[in-house]
Amino acid sequence: MRKSTKIILTLIVLFAFAFASISLGLASESKQTKCPIRGSTINKNVYVDYQGKRIYFCCPPCIKEFKKDPEKYMKDFEEQGVVLEDAPGPKKQ
Repeated sequence: MRKSTKIILTLIVLFAFAFASISLGLASESKQTKCPIRGSTINKNVYVDYQGKRIYFCCPPCIKEFKKDPEKYMKDFEEQGVVLEDAPGPKKQ
């Protein structure tokens, strides 16, 4: 096999693995940028702290919807590879 053919085959295999990892959600984790309810851009002033994590929303009504079934949305975050910010702890004096 010629050297150029080996290089091309290697690149095809690498591309296939990269595409498969992205398709399976194995690519790098990401920060939250979308509201879990509507999928809109988040507003950093609209949030709720849940189980030590801060979840942002696009608008206040989405908080109410989240509170109906928070575990559903937490599972969605996990499946999508979204890493939530830690909620701030109590302030030390």
